[in-house]
Amino acid sequence: MIQALVFYLFATVTVLSAVMVVTSRNPVHSVLFLILAFFNAAALFLLMGAEFIAMMLVVVYVGAVAVLFLFVVMMLDINFTALRQGFQTYLPIGLLIGVVLFVEILISLGAWSIGPEMIAAASAPTPAPADVSNTKAIGKLLYTQYVLLFQISGLILLVAMIGAIVLTLRQRPGVLRQTISEQVSRRPADVVSLVDVNKGEGV
Repeated sequence: MIQALVFYLFATVTVLSAVMVVTSRNPVHSVLFLILAFFNAAALFLLMGAEFIAMMLVVVYVGAVAVLFLFVVMMLDINFTALRQGFQTYLPIGLLIGVVLFVEILISLGAWSIGPEMIAAASAPTPAPADVSNTKAIGKLLYTQYVLLFQISGLILLVAMIGAIVLTLRQRPGVLRQTISEQVSRRPADVVSLVDVNKGEGV
């Protein structure tokens, strides 16, 4: 009974936070509601016994993606008044696209059905080993059976990160930059001068 009440509480807060993400007029408030939705979704995963997915949701999405969105929104000088000026112009197109997507979702739900073999597999008891946690089981699976695909995905993310850095790197004139090779290869005599100052005299 208590677990059901907690589930409905977290689910209600998650749905309301998702609605506020879309309907909030301030983008900073939207990101904050998004973080709240992530936390409540992580709590729902904990209720399901998937603690690894809950941890990844908090660490990756809340700790990296949502905070990055928040900093970008707060650092950019966006004129929201100018952005809302063309809202009335594009409102009919937005409503048309929304109606089309809603109809497609209804058609998909109406045509979707569960096969009898899937129902039998879902209803069959599948006891999980008590001595192995979800995190340990996922780690063993990733680093044994799918280790090659795991390393390839990490390499793809690394290449994407380097490409983003290279594309955003701009050479602007007048900006002082550090040249390591020149600093290492310079001689002390070129940058240091010894002056013999007599008593009572300045440099």
